[in-house]
Amino acid sequence: MSLPPLPDGLGEVRSAAPMLGGDVAEVWDVHLADGRRAVAKRCPTDATLEAEGLDALREAGAPTPKVLGVDADVLVLEHVGGPGDLQALGNALATVHRQLGPGFGWHRNNVIGPLPQANPWGDDWPRFYIDHRLTPYLEILPADLATRLDAACRGPLPELLDHDVRPSLVHGDLWSGNIVDDRWLIDPAVHHADRELDLAMLALFGGIPQRLLDGYEQVWPLDAGWQRRRPALQLYHLLVHVRLFGSGYLGAVASRLDELGW
Repeated sequence: MSLPPLPDGLGEVRSAAPMLGGDVAEVWDVHLADGRRAVAKRCPTDATLEAEGLDALREAGAPTPKVLGVDADVLVLEHVGGPGDLQALGNALATVHRQLGPGFGWHRNNVIGPLPQANPWGDDWPRFYIDHRLTPYLEILPADLATRLDAACRGPLPELLDHDVRPSLVHGDLWSGNIVDDRWLIDPAVHHADRELDLAMLALFGGIPQRLLDGYEQVWPLDAGWQRRRPALQLYHLLVHVRLFGSGYLGAVASRLDELGW
């Protein structure tokens, strides 16, 4: 793969080497003529959405790379790295979650990975989660699993999710692959949601590092019942994985419904 033309204003490129690890985008380690080291990313969707999300998180207190340049499909970020500090990252994540919105949603639709993410404003968290995060994926499920999930959405799920929820600014796609060197957050799908959504996603593959959780709870302890709600809040990201990566994730969807007794 070859480096695409970079946005205006960055100057000449001295060298560029492909980087590994991206699931849906091509990424390069770039050295600019003025001495800066950057990461250039060719995005499969509107790159300004990711740039906006990074800026929003940084303004709210998250450690994110600065946006050096952006156009329709190329995003250029400052190169970031260690040393890691999971406790400080937990502090920062809780601080970000204290940035509250006027409701659940975002001022425009955006994406999670390459998929559309609808963000119309609403004041009812269970309804928002069901209508805009789960229901759009029912059609990709086998009939028996779709029936189970639909019954949960019409029955016990709203009551389970109805606690003292505030519309927190969330990263939206917070898994270990979107944390650089235990310190920096990248690749967001920002919106305002139940803050537990980020922690549920982080726990999905491998669990939350204890130091990060300790740092989080120093700033804003989790509400009672978060362990019970976690499997339900993991359903969205599992459905995204079914859509992107196939039927291998159907068992995980079913296991969360089993865990909840649905």
